[in-house]
Amino acid sequence: MLPPKKLATALTTLPLIAILRGLKPLEALPIGQALITTGWCMIEVPLNSPQPLDSIAAMVSAFPQALIGAGTVLSSGDVRNVHAAGGQLIVSPNFNPAVVHEAVRLGLVCLPGVITASEAFAALEAGAAGLKIFPAEMLTPAALKALRAVLPPATVVLPVGGITPENMPAYLAAGANGFGIGSALYKPGLTAQQVSDNAIKFIASYPATIYP
Repeated sequence: MLPPKKLATALTTLPLIAILRGLKPLEALPIGQALITTGWCMIEVPLNSPQPLDSIAAMVSAFPQALIGAGTVLSSGDVRNVHAAGGQLIVSPNFNPAVVHEAVRLGLVCLPGVITASEAFAALEAGAAGLKIFPAEMLTPAALKALRAVLPPATVVLPVGGITPENMPAYLAAGANGFGIGSALYKPGLTAQQVSDNAIKFIASYPATIYP
């Protein structure tokens, strides 16, 4: 399945991206399995993790149905490295036109980080598949609602940073399409069972109309 199709499918099943910052290659398969078996279908390994390309390659091979790639992607060279490892998802903390253009050229899903309307429209103009609202702590649900009002209706908006099961409903009501989930889901030292338990808590916070 092509990356854009995987994104579209994820947005209608469970629109949560697992951010596995600090993941080690030996953990990739057990942690990935814990997520996949609970219903998660989008995973990113930030490039400032230990040997991130090895973890990405292992998970892509083991879970081909999922949309898997990298976070903290800062250059077009990073994009090419992720693509070479089999990754199909490019997530950045910022908007860099070169990163978006290279991801689009390679047919990858690109979600650049934005916080202002100017950044959001520039990223969409460059070809971004959606917008990572980062850090979400700086954009309250009320502010997100105001931003959503001026964006094209079909824009995919995913707040990231400080997202918990408790504050997801308010962001969803403000127009979020999904979320990136980091340390509240996974942090180094957690077992696969602990990650599975956290994953289930996030699923339970979603309305039944989105994830029955």
